[in-house]
Amino acid sequence: MSVFGRALADGDRLELAGLVIRLKVNRRARRVNLRLDRTRREIVATAPSPRRLAEAAAFAKDRLAWIQERLAELPDPQPIAPGMTLTVFGQPCRLEAGTGRPRWIAPGADGLARIAAPGEGRAYALAAIRALKAHALEVLTERTRRHCEVLDVPLPAIAVADAKSRWGSCRAAYGKKPASIRYSWRLALAPWAVADYVAAHECAHLLELNHSQRFWAHVRRLIGDERPHRAWLRAHGVRLHAFGAE
Repeated sequence: MSVFGRALADGDRLELAGLVIRLKVNRRARRVNLRLDRTRREIVATAPSPRRLAEAAAFAKDRLAWIQERLAELPDPQPIAPGMTLTVFGQPCRLEAGTGRPRWIAPGADGLARIAAPGEGRAYALAAIRALKAHALEVLTERTRRHCEVLDVPLPAIAVADAKSRWGSCRAAYGKKPASIRYSWRLALAPWAVADYVAAHECAHLLELNHSQRFWAHVRRLIGDERPHRAWLRAHGVRLHAFGAE
């Protein structure tokens, strides 16, 4: 029995001083540790085994001041609503109320793209995000195709999802299953060159499932110096995760 009055399990969420602490077991971890999940706006307390979850929870309780400081550094949530102007792949996009299926409207003479979506509140935000996902899939598929042509590799299956911890992920072909790449739809909110870097990064993994010198050579062959784009994601990535359907 833990100091919290009950047995603890992987995935449990505890509340400390109004803050959420999520417990996680990672058998590759060498010790108990804390990590800020910026997407969910909560702290993850990790233990190497289930029997040490109580230790991880107690450690979080002891580090409450540190947790409060880290959460205070997060940008305020930005609910998506009609009337907002987002920057989508580096270009302005106006969110508008509409009827029917949510849709992306290409820029007109004024250079302003639009998303028209039905609903109000959370329903509107989810509909607008569906349109953003569809547009992100179109753009990232085109960039993936281009990079695969340069690397002379088959085009993988491509999907866009609401990834919580990665901007992209690559799975190698296995048996009859083709290779696949998944992107975070939030890349649509990043500059075009940054999103293109992530596409190049994942395509390079089709040849090298590691981060060796050969891997980075493939990335640089596709987009040149990757360091400014990696720096942009480190500096601004948390802001992209502030947008959502709160």
